[in-house]
Amino acid sequence: KVLRLHVCTMEGAEWLEEVPEDTTVEKLKERCLKHCVPGSLEDPKTVTHHKLIHATSEKVLTDTKTVLEENIQDRDVLLLIKKRAPPPLPKMADVSAEEKRKQEQKAPDKDAILKATANLPSRNVDRTVAHHNMRDFQTELRKILVSLIEVAQKLLALNPDAVELFKKANAMLDEDEEDRVDEIALRQLTEMGFPESRAVKALRLNHMSVTQAMEWLIEHADDPTVDAPLPGQTPSEATAEAGASSAEVTAGPSAEGGGEEAKDELTEIFKKIRRKREFRPDPRAVIALMEMGFDEKEVVDALRVNNNQQNAACEWLLGDRKPSPEDLDKGIDTNSPLFQAILENPVVQLGLTNPKTLLAFEDMLENPLNSTQWMNDPETGPVMLQISRIFQTLNRT
Repeated sequence: KVLRLHVCTMEGAEWLEEVPEDTTVEKLKERCLKHCVPGSLEDPKTVTHHKLIHATSEKVLTDTKTVLEENIQDRDVLLLIKKRAPPPLPKMADVSAEEKRKQEQKAPDKDAILKATANLPSRNVDRTVAHHNMRDFQTELRKILVSLIEVAQKLLALNPDAVELFKKANAMLDEDEEDRVDEIALRQLTEMGFPESRAVKALRLNHMSVTQAMEWLIEHADDPTVDAPLPGQTPSEATAEAGASSAEVTAGPSAEGGGEEAKDELTEIFKKIRRKREFRPDPRAVIALMEMGFDEKEVVDALRVNNNQQNAACEWLLGDRKPSPEDLDKGIDTNSPLFQAILENPVVQLGLTNPKTLLAFEDMLENPLNSTQWMNDPETGPVMLQISRIFQTLNRT
């Protein structure tokens, strides 16, 4: 069977080719090249440098197959196209020039930067300085809180309702003590058969996660120290202290009994609040650092200085151990411009007469990680914001 095929070239030439269906694609290409490029077949590479494409299917036809095998029909359109020549390989000179250009565009290293900027005047923009300024702010803020606590205590002691106010505050702290262990989680573990004291320890070690606490209990079931109290904590003493505090507050003398009696009661309440707000180290961090060979007291001191951050505490233990734990209890110079500016601020003055502000200061002093919740509190947040603004303003001048 003879097929009539419509052939086109990229130059715009068009014609009809009549070929038997058993003709190979290579033979068809030769006939097309004879028609459009006379004398081109003298170079044997001419045929291989061209290809035929079926216009409808956009398929490149294979030279060794026949027209029938390529499923070409009568009156189909074919395109004769010259293949693109492969890009020439770059010369060695071009390669060297390209490498040189890349080297010129490469970012300079530290030595090159220092050499180029050696004659420039030095400016105090060292990142380590900024880091130390932030560290100084944290240290200074702690000193400010220590001094503000003393001022707030004196102001609140003048309030005729101070004793009643702090009885309520003490009761709030008792509630915090009771809520420290998730009762639902504790019940789930005790119902599984675990002893209550051991379940409490597991929950505290695993941030109140029942699943992780259960895994810990199973893993340490045969551990001889499984029932030992956590480092820095004595649960029985804490429970007894909380009960005694509540009892003392309930049965405490009334403010109506006289000024001295009320003052003594207020002093006792202050002591109880301070004792309950003592720093609580992260048990996991304590255990991890003690396993490195550090003494428990040193570990607790390190975590207290570094806000319960294990990595920072480890660096403190391995370094010069500054600031020392004793530095954390020192207040700011009450005659300094910074402290005077803070006390003269109306928002701070008003906040110091609120018992909740004193509780916030005590809490942030011993547990700095809780500062976020006090910053977001509608009563204590404005006071903390003013202290921060005053510090930043005076630090820039």
